[in-house]
Parts: sequence; structure tokens; C-alpha cells
Amino acid sequence: MPSSASTADHGGFALPGFDLDAFVARTLAEDLGDGGDVTSAAVIPAAARFTGVMAAREPMAVAGLAIAAAFFRALDPAVTIERPVRDGDRVAAGTPLLHLSGLARGMLTAERCALNTVQHLSGVATLTASYVDAIAGTGATLLDTRKTIPGLRVLEKYATRMGGADNHRMGLWDAAMIKDNHVAVAGGIGEAVARAARAGIARIIVEVDRIDQIEPALAAGATHLLLDNMDIATLRDAVTLVAGRVPTEASGGVRLDTIAAIAATGVTYVSVGRLTQSAPAVDIGLDFTAT
Repeated sequence: MPSSASTADHGGFALPGFDLDAFVARTLAEDLGDGGDVTSAAVIPAAARFTGVMAAREPMAVAGLAIAAAFFRALDPAVTIERPVRDGDRVAAGTPLLHLSGLARGMLTAERCALNTVQHLSGVATLTASYVDAIAGTGATLLDTRKTIPGLRVLEKYATRMGGADNHRMGLWDAAMIKDNHVAVAGGIGEAVARAARAGIARIIVEVDRIDQIEPALAAGATHLLLDNMDIATLRDAVTLVAGRVPTEASGGVRLDTIAAIAATGVTYVSVGRLTQSAPAVDIGLDFTAT
């Protein structure tokens, strides 16, 4: 189990709403169970030491190195860790990400938790970077969404930032998001927006899927329009009608092969759920040598 002194020093890494110590302890506990790492305990002498290199096996945008380091420190507080690259860097295959030196048992026990985390977060960052590259020069900004793995939102949204996107809503609390079901219950888009405005909500995002919904939404107090599942021609018409009065966001079914044309319509933002919902893990290896 993690040492009580394990994760005191995180090298300045901190995220609002995320407890790194608790995450590391919970993740290791899931892997260790009640019996611990029986293989390492049986096979590896307690005093044995390893050096190791965590390296990219494919091109990627990096995210999560400080979290990986925290796993190793949890099981060997004296481990030596060097990070030749930083989160947010784009690296080629073969690039070392971490150099490690410490107790062999601790390294082997922490290996899978550390790799799982960095592979997933770097996968999110890498997919995000590909979308950012696709809209370069259009003036539009890429946004993530709330389509995150339960319990990992803060980390996954950190990873999208490392890939070059902006975070949109962190949760249900930081803005009103009026969608078709809200409109149906309220009796109309203008009434739904007006209710949010009367409640004193500063940010009122309104989903519209037809041009004729735009003016009623703006008149009632919308501060941001989400243009949902509109084709390219309709997006252009919507942007022209809004005329910069509020930010516009294209959303719905956006793919890597379609995002450039969507961004070129003049929208302020393009949001993509698959950045966090469907990003594949990247290939990262960790090789150890006995010392």
C-alpha cells in the first residue's frame, strides 16, 4: 500500500477540484486489493533496485506525467524521477518521457497504474491536438464537452487543454445550458431563456437547431448560442444573423474530416464530444533494468 509520505511533493502540479493524493491512493488500492502485489513480493528481493525509462512508442501530445510520477513516489518516496519533456509537448516516437531510479518492487507495482493514466490522458491530448491542427487559421476555437468518463472529468479536461482546446462547461453548475427538453417543458425558447435570466444566471447558453429560434433566444437574454447539427449553409446563415452579438458554437456530429469546413463558417467555437468520449489510448512503454 502507499507510504504515508508518498505524494507530498507533486512538483507544482495541482488542478482545482482534483485531489492527486486521493486519486493515487484509490487507484493503487484498486490494483493491490487486500493481498498486495504478490508477484513482486515473491520474486523481487526487497532491496533490489531498478532504473527505468517511460517512452513514447508513437507520435503524441503528452499529458499526465506528474500523475505518473506520483504513483511511483507513493510506493518509493525516495525514487529519483527526471522529466525530459513537459505536459503539452508534442513528441516523436521513441522520445523518453520519464527517467526513473528506485526500489524495484515499488516500480513494478506502480507501473500499470502510471501507464494507464498517462496513456489515457495523452490519448485525449493527442486526439485533441489533431482537431486543433485541423482548424488552424480559421479563427475558431476548439471546445471540449461534459462527455467524460465518470470521475475523470477534471483530468480529461486537463488533457484537452494540453492538446490545445479550451474547456467549456466543467459541470451543470457553471452556466445554464438550455436544450430542447428544457424548451419543451417551458413552453418555448424565449420563455425558457427568460426564466434563466430571471434566476440571475450570468451565462445562458441556448441550443438552437433552426434559424427562427435565434432571435427569440437573443431577445430573451441568451449570452451564447449552440448551433446544433446544422449543415454548412445553415451555419453560415446563423453566423450572419447573429452578427457577433454573442459567441456562436457549432456542435453535433463533428468529425476530424468535417471540422475544418465547420470552423470556416465563422463560428466562434466548435465543440467535440469525442475528444474525451472516444479518444484511444496512445502506446507508451516502460522498460526497467536491474541495478
